[in-house]
Amino acid sequence: MKLFKDELHDDFGTWPLGYIPYGGADFGEVAAVAEAIGDGDDAAFHAAWMAAGDRMLAEAGDVLARGHRGSARELFLRASVAYGASYHPLFGTPVDPRLLSAFRKQIDAFDKGLALGDPPVLPLRIPFEGTSLPAYFVPAVGHETEVRPLVILTNGYDATVTDLYFMSAVAASQRGYHCLIFDGPGQGEMLYEHGLPLRPDWEVAVRAVVDFAVSLPTVDPARIALSGASLGGYLALRAATGEPRLAACIADPGLWSVASSARTFASRLGADLAAGASLSTIEPKVLDMMFGIIQADRGLRWKIVQRGFWANGATDLRDYLRLIEGFTLEGGIERIKCPVLLTHAEQDGLASDTQTVFDALRCPKEIIRFTAAEGAGDHCEMMNRSLLNRRVFDWLDTVMAAR
Repeated sequence: MKLFKDELHDDFGTWPLGYIPYGGADFGEVAAVAEAIGDGDDAAFHAAWMAAGDRMLAEAGDVLARGHRGSARELFLRASVAYGASYHPLFGTPVDPRLLSAFRKQIDAFDKGLALGDPPVLPLRIPFEGTSLPAYFVPAVGHETEVRPLVILTNGYDATVTDLYFMSAVAASQRGYHCLIFDGPGQGEMLYEHGLPLRPDWEVAVRAVVDFAVSLPTVDPARIALSGASLGGYLALRAATGEPRLAACIADPGLWSVASSARTFASRLGADLAAGASLSTIEPKVLDMMFGIIQADRGLRWKIVQRGFWANGATDLRDYLRLIEGFTLEGGIERIKCPVLLTHAEQDGLASDTQTVFDALRCPKEIIRFTAAEGAGDHCEMMNRSLLNRRVFDWLDTVMAAR
């Protein structure tokens, strides 16, 4: 189903459809934005989503003034989704002022919505290497003051804390799990506001998050799970190689290496890559061919130049290839001891490593497969997140019960 005429706009603009079961949007709102954009460009995409967010934000203020806290909460949260959807086509350096403005409105609306909950959820900061990471602790519904197992959610390349909330945090809390969401280096605030790039050693970031989590009085330190979506599938697994306090790890999908597709791409263009040779050694002629192909393809240009260079702190393609080679489970995956769940959506290209990851694991492990026939065959099962969450938390219930 395609709502937006431009393919890249459709990729970004349909994200909120996955949040419908959890209060992040409704179909008519997304369809109306798509209609407003029509044949418009990235500026029109941004403007239409901002207008939708502004409309919901204004209505939230009106209903709150009349004492309707529940409606105001819902509208503030939906406004945060609209603002968050607006700026993905604007990725890149130098940072677009429109992106920063939209992101700040996104977080402000998100905070206002969560503050109206019962109990209120307030923004937190997790100390990390001389700075701090933005975070939110979402308590288990009906068990807010009880000691319960915790699910930590980690993002990938594109998303922010608000996406984590609607993708899985609401579902986790409804299933009786406390949930901790955060943006790490190269994600959300840490990238947009502070320019802190991604890092492959995600165990360092997660170690700080777990240190924070075990200090919370309602968290059971023996039952902490980590779940990552998209690039977060790699990040969660990498974190599990160096954080022994995790009781379970979920990778959606199982991702072995970020650089594997780039290596295949380069080889097809004639790069002489001997076994173990670094991508940064590709000869200039092949590198120029690669960059030309990337620049000519709107989707590739966004993924690699606008997003990849920026999030990784790369100066050019050679530097980018050098940096992404660090994102690999090679030599570390055997250190994972906790039970691991891998997902595999049949139409998700990022899931192609799942069997490789599964075969290399030396811990209790399982794969759950998702199909297009179920409406869940796409990347991170975005068009049927409720199915993904139901199966994942069924698995996690069993794992946690055993502890």
